[in-house]
Amino acid sequence: MSCMAELIYYCGTMDAGKSTLALQTAHNHESRGRTGIIFTCNDRAGAGVLSSRLGLQKAAVEVSVDLNLHSHVRELVSNGLRVEFVICDEAQFYSSEHIEQLALIVDGLGIDVYAFGILADFRTKLFPGSARLVELADRVNTLQVEALCWCGARATHNARTFGGTMVTVGEQVFVGDTDSDTVVGYEVLCRRHHMREITHSVAKEMKEIK
Repeated sequence: MSCMAELIYYCGTMDAGKSTLALQTAHNHESRGRTGIIFTCNDRAGAGVLSSRLGLQKAAVEVSVDLNLHSHVRELVSNGLRVEFVICDEAQFYSSEHIEQLALIVDGLGIDVYAFGILADFRTKLFPGSARLVELADRVNTLQVEALCWCGARATHNARTFGGTMVTVGEQVFVGDTDSDTVVGYEVLCRRHHMREITHSVAKEMKEIK
């Protein structure tokens, strides 16, 4: 455990490689003989799995509404398990209370916590978990891998789509992916096209692209 532990939040749009970086971070620690815990919530691959779009995945602890992350880690440590790092993927889906529990893990147990997630939803509103992370994290890092809008510009916004058409109403949390135009899914867009609600499919219909 580190006496200078930190809560670090890595954020970006969908397709920016957040889960891939979470898996790489776990690998880097484990390859040095360090032991940690991985949490996730609402991963596209199902409960208790941290997965990336590159096809990599790893077992994880599913974060439920009633799971106290601090108590969970503290109990493991009390039972003799070495916990030298904590990774939290899909952190946007955590509650504000979960994020405060992560801060307690850092400050009370001296364990580094690496959180990965999306800042804003399909309506450009901050997720509660992400908002609390921005408020409490020692560092907030924007991922350097830039997702691209269909126009080639840097994607800065997440759009929810239905049949390729952007939708702006609905529940904040709806698990989907970016690989389908036929069902409810997601697409990353630049601000200009998000505000104009022009997805890749709509652009094709408008003949803005071939």
